[in-house]
Amino acid sequence: MRQRYKKVDRRNNYMILAENFFDEDDKEKALKFFKKALEFEGEKYETIDILFNIAILYDELGIKEKAFEAYNSIIKINPNEAGAYYGMAIIFDEKGQKDTALKYYSKAIELEPEYDRAYFYIANIYDERGDKEKAIKYYKKVIELTPDDYIAYNNLGSIYEEIKEYDRAYQMIRESIKIEGNYYKSLFNMGVVLKHLGKTKKAIEYYNLSIEAYNGYPYSYLNISAIYIEEKKYDSAIKILTEGIEKNPDAGFLYYNRACCNINSGENDIAIDDLIKAKELYPDFGYMVRNDKDLAAIRENEKYSFLLED
Repeated sequence: MRQRYKKVDRRNNYMILAENFFDEDDKEKALKFFKKALEFEGEKYETIDILFNIAILYDELGIKEKAFEAYNSIIKINPNEAGAYYGMAIIFDEKGQKDTALKYYSKAIELEPEYDRAYFYIANIYDERGDKEKAIKYYKKVIELTPDDYIAYNNLGSIYEEIKEYDRAYQMIRESIKIEGNYYKSLFNMGVVLKHLGKTKKAIEYYNLSIEAYNGYPYSYLNISAIYIEEKKYDSAIKILTEGIEKNPDAGFLYYNRACCNINSGENDIAIDDLIKAKELYPDFGYMVRNDKDLAAIRENEKYSFLLED
């Protein structure tokens, strides 16, 4: 009996060391000592806790196979551990194996019907697949379980916007902003919805709030410029796109839109520099140059033919 106590003490000592390194964000040393703790006997629940920590650390270190093995070891000890199925689902999800991920997320909620994160990622998968009805159903379940999940409200609002249910989209995104007023995606999506509802000035206000929250969200600059282009305010569009480019020098679509504005303003030579930069960042822009009606003048000039190539 005395020997067993000694082993338990040694396990606890290694666990304390592991937790200390974990708190210091030294993942490799934390992993080393959690694995060492497993070499000594202890209670099952404790072993499961250690294995969860090992799985999480392997996952954070990018060693997905080992993380999967740790989750599998948990299930061998206790087949009803919902968190292990959820952890395995996340790995399959990240690998793009969506059907298998759905299977494991579903097992997690079968074992733990209030597992809100599992519902959230099931909704994500259905949204990615274009099954908006199921995505809506699962996001609603997330909100039912976690009423302050502002990301779920935003994602649900975004789906309603996609299917042109703008009033519902507005309500969901408004709830998201009420919960977290500085989430750039909700602020951006509110801009999108307000534009659809014909409230252009308010849309620009929310796009600007999104820019502030993200410190330069590129798609907000793009959408503001699109509003100005619709109104044929090309100087204003160029100004906002230039601000966007200063914040996001690798956003090829901002250069492209600025080029279109300059062409519409009769500044073809200025536009060329932006088209060259856009094509350098995104070679596929060659297709757009060949087909965009705003760029007809560029296509007609032989010296710019290189921009038409893929």
